[in-house]
This record gives sequence, C-alpha cells and structure tokens, in this order.
Amino acid sequence: MTGITNTISGEFTFEKKTAEVLGSQMAYVDVGTSDPKSAVTVFLHGVPTSSYLWRNIIPYAAAKSRCIAPDLIGFGDSDKVPGAYYFEDHQRYIDAFLDAVLPTQAINLVIHDWGSALGFNWARRNEHRVAGIAFMEFIHPIANWNDLPPIMVENWKKFRDPDTQVGRSLLIDQNVFVEHILDGGVARSLTNEEMDAYRKPFRQPEWREAIYRFPNELPIENQPGNTWICAEKYMEWLFASEKPKLFFWAKPGGLVWETKAEEFRQKLKNTRVVYLGEAIHYVQEDHPHTIGRELADWLPLSLN
Repeated sequence: MTGITNTISGEFTFEKKTAEVLGSQMAYVDVGTSDPKSAVTVFLHGVPTSSYLWRNIIPYAAAKSRCIAPDLIGFGDSDKVPGAYYFEDHQRYIDAFLDAVLPTQAINLVIHDWGSALGFNWARRNEHRVAGIAFMEFIHPIANWNDLPPIMVENWKKFRDPDTQVGRSLLIDQNVFVEHILDGGVARSLTNEEMDAYRKPFRQPEWREAIYRFPNELPIENQPGNTWICAEKYMEWLFASEKPKLFFWAKPGGLVWETKAEEFRQKLKNTRVVYLGEAIHYVQEDHPHTIGRELADWLPLSLN
C-alpha cells in the first residue's frame, strides 16, 4: 500500500461528493477500487466527529475495496437540518443515504460511537446485504451509570440534566464536547490542525444542536426508552449472527471497558478480536495504522 506511513497525519486528502437525501445534502468520501461484484466498505462516525476521523484508516481499506464515508446529517460538510438529530432521524438519513448511494451492493460496515448504533441497527434489518462488521467503542445498553468511568458519569449527567438549559449551555454555548470531551477521549494530544478540522462544522453555536442531542440519546438505565429498546434488539442480533466480525478494544476504553470487552468477546460469534493498547474512546486517533492494517487483512469482499 504505497503512500501510507506510520505517522498520524492531520491532513484530509479526500475530495467529498454530495448526495441528496430526504431533501438535504449529505457529504461523503468515495474512494478505492470499484469492482461491482465486491462488497463496499462503509465507515460511520459518531459525535462530534465526521469522515475526518477515518482519514488515516481509509487508505488501507481502499487498496482492497470501494470505501464510502458519509458525514452524518448536521456533521462534517453535510447540511444542518434543525430538528433532525434524534437517533430515529439519523437512522432515516443513513437508511436513505445507503439506498441512494449503494442501493444493492453488499456492505462491510466499519463503525464507531453513534455510527455503531446506526450501523448495527441497519445491519439487523438488512442482514442479507451485510458482508461483515468491524466495530470499536460502540453504543450498547448500559445497565448502570456506575459502570461508566466517573468523569463520563459526571459530564453526561450534566448533559442530560432535566433542567435542559444546563446541558444546552455546556454543549451549545460552551462547545465542551469539541473543546474538551473530544481531546480528553484521545490518549495523545490532538494537534491544532486536527482540532481545527473538528471545530469547523460547529463554529457557530446554532450549528451545535446535533452535538447536544446525541448525549441525551445514549441508552443508560433504560432511558431513553426508544434507543434502549433499539440497542437491545441490535445487540441480541449481533450476538446471534454468524456474520464475520472484527472487534477492536483498548484500555482503559470509554464506552467499552476491559470487563465489558471480555464479555463481548465471549458472546460474539465468528469474531476476530484485536487489542489496540492504550486508548480511550477515539481509538482512530491513537491507533489508525493498526486498525487500518487489521481491517485490510480481514475485509470480506463478498457475502457469505
């Protein structure tokens, strides 16, 4: 794979295309080989990131398959659509995006954070099109607040305070998710170039509604009920499925801590498990080359 080094680059070298989805424009990366008979690799990001998160990983997969990496609606270079940032809204947009861009092709999903919830839920309903799923730091039902790292509990309870102005002040007025939570979820320090790329879609407070909504959708102690039920369904499907899987985990992790990773390892079928080393939540910013190499080696190119 020429042109790939072991440095972590802040440069985003891809041009983006756009697709009209439910009356709005979604931006996406579309690179790699284009064999119509091979599975396409789709990368789905979470909050507060974008396709930029995958910049150092895509080149590995692009040597083997066509790679599609959309910006979720309200994120990256996709349109801002006020009122469209609940989990169900994002699912409608992702479903429609995949119908528009990849209407029939087999798909490998590479998913993280809220991209995992969207990806798992799509896969559960479209198993006949799933070639494989690679996942890391993913959304799952969290039975008890005390299971989470203390700093995360402290922050998320503020974000979800019944006095909604507390969370809105932190996430919209102060932009703490981008300015503090993001960098705090990376073991190394993000560079100014990287931080500026993540800041760009949210420079104006009115652009941050999507950031506010996602922490309030995280399924913890049965709440909110809709995402809790959805996550239970896709996790039940995931544990039962024989589809090829690639599971990355790290220490100390964020959403997937060591004991939870071991639980998942025991329950998952047909799964390659890769321990990345030290990382928190945004593992792509600490171990992109390990993820990229393992992903390229694992990628199924057709349906089983």
